[in-house]
Parts: sequence; structure tokens; C-alpha cells
Amino acid sequence: MAQLRRDNAKFVSAGVVVLVVGPESPAAFAAYWHKHDLPFIGLPDPDHSVLKRFGQEIKIFKWGRMPAQVLIDKTGVARFVHYGHDMSDIPTTEEMLAQIASLEGGARFPSSAPA
Repeated sequence: MAQLRRDNAKFVSAGVVVLVVGPESPAAFAAYWHKHDLPFIGLPDPDHSVLKRFGQEIKIFKWGRMPAQVLIDKTGVARFVHYGHDMSDIPTTEEMLAQIASLEGGARFPSSAPA
């Protein structure tokens, strides 16, 4: 999440809404968000419904949920998915922004340029 916090302005400039989903209860998730003053949207998922919908893996011997990054267009279609094999297997901001840029022609991402 440090990468998302550090580079949040780059995602905002690209017209991207960042949503982080976590396994904690709503109260624990809200406390974490408040304590760390995170600038993006957080969604608690204690019953793992989002995890199941997107096929995110849980590996008990690797501390639980494996990282997953999903780019979803405005119509709800997942346009890019990356499932990490461990907690360090996360695309860089530049890789994610490149994916977003490559999809903008055919995808329905919001544009930061006036229409």
C-alpha cells in the first residue's frame, strides 16, 4: 500500500479510482484507514466475497491472501488482472499506468483530457 499512497496522484491524474480490498472486519478496516490516513477507497471483505469473485488466492503458508491487481472499466469489465505469487509480486505504478494507457483506446476508462 505504500506504493499506492506514494503514487496516488499519478493514478488520479490518469483518471483512475484506486480501490483496496482487505480481509478485515469493517471496524478494523476503518481503524487502519484512519490511522494511516490513506487517500484512496478501502473496502472491507471479511466474508471474502470480492476475493472469490476475482479468484484471488489464499496461501496459508504465505500469510494469507496473495496480492491481486485488477483494472476494471466503468462498465464493470475486468480488463487486466495480475495475481501475485507472494507479497512482493506486485506490478509497479509505471506498469499499471502503461496497462491503463494501452486500454484507453478500447476500454471505457475515464479520460483526464477534456472531451
